[in-house]
Amino acid sequence: MPYVPTGKLTDLPHGHPCETCPVRPITICRGLDAATLAGMRSLGTMQRLRSEQSAFHEGDPAKRVFMVTQGALKLYTLLADGRRQITGFMFPGDFLGVSVDEEYAFTVEALKNTELWWFSREAFDRFVGEHPQIERELYRLAAHELAEAQRQMVLLGRKAAAERLASFFLSLLERTERVSGERETSFDLPMTRIDIADYLGLTKETVSRMLAHLRSRGLIRLQSQSCVEVLDRDALRGMAQGETAEVLG
Repeated sequence: MPYVPTGKLTDLPHGHPCETCPVRPITICRGLDAATLAGMRSLGTMQRLRSEQSAFHEGDPAKRVFMVTQGALKLYTLLADGRRQITGFMFPGDFLGVSVDEEYAFTVEALKNTELWWFSREAFDRFVGEHPQIERELYRLAAHELAEAQRQMVLLGRKAAAERLASFFLSLLERTERVSGERETSFDLPMTRIDIADYLGLTKETVSRMLAHLRSRGLIRLQSQSCVEVLDRDALRGMAQGETAEVLG
């Protein structure tokens, strides 16, 4: 499940620089008043990334924190032998780079043209210390990320291939609904089949085979290589939870 911030969405005066921000309702900024939002914005700098361009690399000094406002990114780490493990994907409204370590533990790379706002870690830490509401949201965000990591461990350790892909697709659909605020039937799929395989602990061939299986069962339809329509959400959820009699992979 995607992270959902607490607090009532505040009304902003006409002309406020954050008034038209499409992700404000789903970020840690949600409940901030106009003055606090303006103060936070003044600390930030917009950064645009092209597809395959990195925001930072594993081992870089962790001097910035980031908020995603458009696009999508992948997080990955490299093993000693050069193998890659994708540990997550980031979408509009997500916050990344908050760490107690002095170095980033992963590389962040854009999957498509992406827009970020970055903040100096030192300045952001001071700002958070002055605004307990943001500190509480960051605490909740950290707890949510821990729960997501535990769910990912279960997915990799216990679920069959079809269950993994169904779970992943449901999470992307829920993220799409989080941004739009409406019930959706389709979602963007900006990552490659290899990216999906890396994240789910599968091979590219298995991902392709499971995609074909979901399509043949009438659960999904590929509108394009990067857009998936969910035809039967209940059946997809049942497969994700291992409720179907047939489990492949």
